Amino acid sequence: MKDENEIAPDAMYRVTINAPIEDVWAELIRTDRPLPFFYGAVCDTPGLQENAPIRMRSPNGKHTSVAGTVTVFEPPYRYGHTFKFTHLDDPVCTVLYELKATPHGTEFTLTTQNVPANTQTGKAMAGGGKFITENLKALVETGRPTLSGRMLLFIIALMGPLAPKACLSENWPMDRKI
Repeated sequence: MKDENEIAPDAMYRVTINAPIEDVWAELIRTDRPLPFFYGAVCDTPGLQENAPIRMRSPNGKHTSVAGTVTVFEPPYRYGHTFKFTHLDDPVCTVLYELKATPHGTEFTLTTQNVPANTQTGKAMAGGGKFITENLKALVETGRPTLSGRMLLFIIALMGPLAPKACLSENWPMDRKI
């Protein structure tokens, strides 16, 4: 029997990016264009600071795939937010991005926390961590996401019009607490 309150262990995804910490940070917090490492979504927020709402929206703004609230914002080292897929009824979880300057560039760590176990959110988060770290690294180092990332972004663009009605941005206004 599935325990609906069961939480998966924290998961960490780590990569070293051959770039200064300031460059990695600038790409991570960008709000002015689609972010390939976040599945082509645009980070929409009235301002990246603790307690600010954050939404990951389609480039045209019509759909919102993720909604949350910034929980940590310590430039250029830590950024975290709550995380809820808008098309799922699963509980909210948390993601934390940490950057550390090293002699070889920047160590980037993505940690998922309080992810509900045995849920669609849990399954998606497991694959998403690897995708985000690999594609952020490729984007910062080469200016482009990985080949598999580009292919997935193409498919996402084709499927955009088929997004569930629950994802309409009108259902996820900035004043809605997540």
